[in-house]
Parts: sequence; C-alpha cells; structure tokens
Amino acid sequence: MELNLYLILLCIPINSGKAVVAMRSEGEIEVCITWNTSNTSSEEQFPCSKFILGVGSNAVAFLSSFILNSGSWELVGSAQLWNEWGRTSKVTNLLPKDSYCWFYRSVSDPTVLLCQCNCYVAEDQQFQWLEKVFGCLQKTDLQILVLSTCPVTDYKTTESTLTLPSPFLKALKTREFKDKVYCSLLEQPNIVRDLPAAVLSYCQVWQIPAIFYQCYTDILKLDLVTIETFKPVLSSKILRSLVEDISRSTEILSKLVTPNDIHNIYT
Repeated sequence: MELNLYLILLCIPINSGKAVVAMRSEGEIEVCITWNTSNTSSEEQFPCSKFILGVGSNAVAFLSSFILNSGSWELVGSAQLWNEWGRTSKVTNLLPKDSYCWFYRSVSDPTVLLCQCNCYVAEDQQFQWLEKVFGCLQKTDLQILVLSTCPVTDYKTTESTLTLPSPFLKALKTREFKDKVYCSLLEQPNIVRDLPAAVLSYCQVWQIPAIFYQCYTDILKLDLVTIETFKPVLSSKILRSLVEDISRSTEILSKLVTPNDIHNIYT
C-alpha cells in the first residue's frame, strides 16, 4: 500500500493524568537530541543520503547484528526522553531490554546514518523527535528505511490470525519511493502506529522516498525467528552495500537471543 495520510494512525496512548501533568510541569515531555559532531552548535545541516531507523528490540537487534557489525560505525548522537513508559538510559553498556535511542554514522560513508530506537516515543513527543532529528539533515537525495514489529493480532484480515504464517513482513511506502519492495504491501484497512507512522507522514509531506517494513509476530520479546524475518530487506538498495558477512552476523545474532526471552502472545 502506498502511503495515504488518512490511513495512518498516530497512536495516542491512554495516559495516567497525574503522571502526564507532573511531567509537563517539570519539562520532562521535551525530547533532547545530542549530536557528537562539529555541527551541533551551528545551523548547518549535515549531509545524509540514507537514514535507517530500527524501532523496538527486534528491529534494533537486526540492525546491530547485520549492519553495525558490518564495516565500521561511530556513535554520533543520542536522544534523551522520558514518558509514562520509561526513561532512556545515558550509559553505553546496555542490554537489549534497556531503553535508549542512539544514532550512528558509517565511517566509510559519513552520509549514512542509522538510529537504534529501543524506547517508546510518546504521541506528544513525536513531533519534537522528527523536527530535532530530521531538522539536522540535508534532505536532498535522502532515502529513509524504517523497521519495526507489532503483534500479529493487530493485522486485519478475513482469515483467523491463528492460521497466519507468523512472523511475516508487510511494507508501506511513500509516493516517492520507487525501488523494489521485498514483501507484499500492507493492505487496507490495516494501519501503522507510533514513531514509524510519524516518520512516514513526515516523509510524505517533505516528499522524501521512504519505506517501512513491519514484522507481524506472535512473540512479544526478543526472538530469533522474528529478527530473521527482516533478512530479505538486506538485499534492498539502501542496505546491500552495508552488509558484509551474513553468516558471521547470524552467529552474533544468536548470542543476543536467549530462550528465556520468548513470550508468546497466546500464552
């Protein structure tokens, strides 16, 4: 399905009133983006040809294993935020279950940026995140790839979700995205939510070629099969030049996932 703004739902969470009032009064709703580059104090935008975003633990683990472990990358920024779902951590030695949002840049091609967003960005923080992140990037010749997961029970179909071959991929793209799509497109009346929806809506407005791959899964936590469902995307134009040794990446990935992490939505 090509992106239609009327089919995108930016999920508005049901908040605890007292918690939200307290956070707003303390200024905690603000999203703070810190860039470790020479451009941080100037109005100059730095060039970006590819922006790769992984949202959630499975997408983050996929990018860690297959992209960040291929070639050389440097940590160039981070986002700090706090909401009713948690607070991002400032330490660098983190576990997959921790909450963080980091930005990396390819050493061999500094125009390639990758973001690992293993935290929840609340509805009233998404606009800030978009403005503060993409506001620093030159948008000429920019392409954006977004990866995320959601429960298979969110997928709307005439079939029973119990009979679906979970996990599986679906894609949603902006009108400007013309490259090959590596799975079937998301059908109506399905919707996407949260930060991926906000990013695609932003790209549609700014006429940026962007594609979102959503993995529907019945495993709620970090899961090897769910992570490997993203593998077809490694052949995409935006990723294929960044991938080196897939067999080594698969070995690294298997060490990230333990059997104790598996929680099925039906149990």
